[in-house]
Amino acid sequence: MTRFATFDAADYLDDEETMAEYLTAALEDPNPDVFLAAVRDVARARGMAQLAKDTGLGRESLYKTLAPGAKPRYDTVLKLLHALGVRLSAIPIVHAET
Repeated sequence: MTRFATFDAADYLDDEETMAEYLTAALEDPNPDVFLAAVRDVARARGMAQLAKDTGLGRESLYKTLAPGAKPRYDTVLKLLHALGVRLSAIPIVHAET
């Protein structure tokens, strides 16, 4: 029987550009849990201990904030993104003319 390793996105998030593209793709999904999962993957790739230190959050608090189903505050998300070296930006939606 063939065995496959479990896929872990964090294994492939090895530079800021890749992390930013991954988060941008997650933002396009209408389900907010997809973005939170992507932030969690990027946080694990960067290192939870370092992220906790950079944000001033305790590690346990950080894990709770990024847990599936969590509803983190907007300011907490911004603090996490800043510590990860990325920022959110808004672009207009281009509608096709009919």
